[in-house]
Amino acid sequence: MSTVNQNTSFDINGLKRILQVGMHRKGLFYTVIFIAVFSACFSVYRPYLTGDIIDNYIQTKDLVGLKYQILKLALILVFEGVLSFFMVYMANVVAQQVICYLRVQLYNHLIRFKLGYFDKTPNGVLVTRSVSDIETIAEVFNDGILVLLGDALKIIFIVIVMYYMNWVLATIVIVILPLMMIITRLFQKALKNVYQEERTLVAQLNTFIQERLTGMNIIQVFNRQKAEYTKFVGINSELKQNYLKTVFYFSLLFPVVDIISALATGSLIWFGGLRTAVHGDVSVGDLIAFTQYIALLTSPMRAIAERFNTIQRGLVGADRVFKILDADETLPNEGKIKLAQVEGAIEFKNVVFSYVLNNPVLKGISFSTKPGETVAIVGATGAGKSTIINLLSRFYDIDSGVITIDGVNIYDMNLVNLRQHVAVVLQDVFLFNTTIFDNIVLGNQNITLEEVEAAAKEIGIHSFIQSLPNGYYSEVSERGSTLSVGQRQLISFLRAYIYNPQVLVLDEATSSIDTASEELIQLATEKLTQGRTSIVIAHRLATIQNADKILVMENGMIVEQGTHQELLSKKGYYANLYDVQFSKVS
Repeated sequence: MSTVNQNTSFDINGLKRILQVGMHRKGLFYTVIFIAVFSACFSVYRPYLTGDIIDNYIQTKDLVGLKYQILKLALILVFEGVLSFFMVYMANVVAQQVICYLRVQLYNHLIRFKLGYFDKTPNGVLVTRSVSDIETIAEVFNDGILVLLGDALKIIFIVIVMYYMNWVLATIVIVILPLMMIITRLFQKALKNVYQEERTLVAQLNTFIQERLTGMNIIQVFNRQKAEYTKFVGINSELKQNYLKTVFYFSLLFPVVDIISALATGSLIWFGGLRTAVHGDVSVGDLIAFTQYIALLTSPMRAIAERFNTIQRGLVGADRVFKILDADETLPNEGKIKLAQVEGAIEFKNVVFSYVLNNPVLKGISFSTKPGETVAIVGATGAGKSTIINLLSRFYDIDSGVITIDGVNIYDMNLVNLRQHVAVVLQDVFLFNTTIFDNIVLGNQNITLEEVEAAAKEIGIHSFIQSLPNGYYSEVSERGSTLSVGQRQLISFLRAYIYNPQVLVLDEATSSIDTASEELIQLATEKLTQGRTSIVIAHRLATIQNADKILVMENGMIVEQGTHQELLSKKGYYANLYDVQFSKVS
């Protein structure tokens, strides 16, 4: 994992890791370095040529030679411009290659995480990591390390050329380097904490906005607009103050750099002017060249401070992204068994499970189903009904016990293979912002429209879909908000049916449906459960009276089981629940 050394202001390990990602395209990476070297050479040669023109052509009044030298100087300027263009362009290409690669890696990593990770991590935080934090990593390349390399090379070449020309004047100028390095160092330290706080506040802001937009109906129903507005203003104000800290440091840095540059220029002109006027051992051309070199030195030194700022911001974002990439939150998939066909015999043997350590939700659950049976699970909210299906599909790992399908431990089965045989229809149906057809096949290109239509006809919902504006290609809004609860439920039934699972789970799938859809839901349910093992979780007892077996749960335990009539005859928990429901109806 990338770790930031608390004793320094720069994450060397993080930078190395980002550069390793950049090296996935070695040819492109080395091309930028090659351009940086050439660009530095041309930049350093220009003041030297200017001094030579003044001493050997202007003062000697060699007009013919002067024309050629001016043309030469113009060509160097053109080459500098061309190299600068390619430097910036290629650095940005490298940056986009890096963030494109990291986005794919991060998304591919996230979609394999167990659901428990998403239960405890706000979506806004993950969106920030996947979008804005990765964007800051791009800055490490397009306005950071690669451009910084060019600036560093320029400084090194300038120092070499100045000492070649006149070591005394070079020493006067070189005094500014340690001062600039000290200032840059202090600047880095001041900005490190500012950027860490900034990324935290951005994540908080994204989380806040996403949650409030998702729960807008709650905000409006309970008239919380003013209170939520006040909270938003507070978070936004904190973020503004954080950005202003950055502005303050930059506002302080640049005048200090300009003052140091002016002092160096004044010292050079004073000492060099005396040597030129009195002793004559410093030429006018050299003096002017050295003056230009001061500008060339302070410009990249000033830019280096900005580059470090950019790199620091990118490294903070990279550290957050790499922490997710390094996190091992995937469910172990060590099972080797792949079942081509499943009969549907399911067994839970003394299964214990906790979402939170030492707080078990299921307390020794044991039951079994025969192939093709319909087993219903009833009980109060929080009894552990939905947890059973989460464990059957291995969305979570059990604490102890055994779960088998056709006698095979689900932990010995390949995870993908297991989920191919189990289809789940949830009460809260999630539909993506795409077409009805895409929401049904979920990107499976092996399923044709004709197959989907045939399946829809079998479960009796073809007419409903055809009644939509564009039929199967009607666009669904975010989360399916333009469709009724019953319509969304019907689409989820078809989605499960088209994959032809051997085990079907209906989690409160028949609750909260509108009257118009109820008949279609019942027909679809009968068709879906026919000939396959089905586990039905329901509050409405009228919908599960024909189940082969009913499990009654309370406080994470099965307190009763049997058929509808058997449970009624016991006059226990189920009978009381049945009486309460039907007395309300009457």
